[in-house]
Amino acid sequence: MPELPEVEVCRLGISPHIINNTVSKVIVRNARLRWPIPEEVQGIVGQMVHGVDRRAKYLLVRFSTGTLLLHLGMSGTIRVIDKDTPVAKHDHFDLIFVNGTALRLNDPRRFGAVLWLANHEDAQGLLSKLGPEPLSDDFTHGHLFTKSRNRKVPIKTFLMNNHVVVGVGNIYANEALFQAGIRPTAKAGSISKRRFDKLTDIIKQVLSAAIEQGGTTLKDFTQADGRPGYFAQSLNVYGRAGEDCLSCKTTLLEIKQSGRSSVYCPDCQKN
Repeated sequence: MPELPEVEVCRLGISPHIINNTVSKVIVRNARLRWPIPEEVQGIVGQMVHGVDRRAKYLLVRFSTGTLLLHLGMSGTIRVIDKDTPVAKHDHFDLIFVNGTALRLNDPRRFGAVLWLANHEDAQGLLSKLGPEPLSDDFTHGHLFTKSRNRKVPIKTFLMNNHVVVGVGNIYANEALFQAGIRPTAKAGSISKRRFDKLTDIIKQVLSAAIEQGGTTLKDFTQADGRPGYFAQSLNVYGRAGEDCLSCKTTLLEIKQSGRSSVYCPDCQKN
């Protein structure tokens, strides 16, 4: 699943090509995504894109009358292409623009979403229930500590709860916990405020570094076969189970938590 840095770089990649561009046609080839694509999206024909924002892993394409909400689901991709580019399997949704380009959503597993927020109002409450953005000023020292009190859930599961903080997915939760020296099985409620504040700073650093590294993939969003996926980056623990820890040479261990892989160093990371 694309994580927050990948979605942010997607936003940066498509924005210059669609902002101040006017929609000439909306094509829905398959409306059966995570939620049915509403008929209201046809109402944006003739409207100009005023901006593209991100909230958690949702992309928010702003029009004068409302917001088009896009989500990539488990395996979706969004590209800016020539409108006459041949349609591929799983190309479910296009925004066609007057300059001949198209914003195309491809979603093999159909866990993504295309929704319309009339008058920019979050009627379904998809966004209002989310926790703070990890790279915003709302994600402060003390936030994780306060939210974690009396919680017995493992810290990694706690970090991946979007009601606590958004966008800390599996890869970056593994990496942040390693850098903070916290074992993923540690109970959230047992961690001190000092360690949580350090973890807060590390989460910001890990995500910011991933976004910066992902800047090299911006061109992929304008190629017909562009599949930016996860950025090529040097990871300390994720995907390295059984290998030596880069810090102490201890063999990295792997466990499953809520169906997701957690890799950690039993020497560097403590409960």
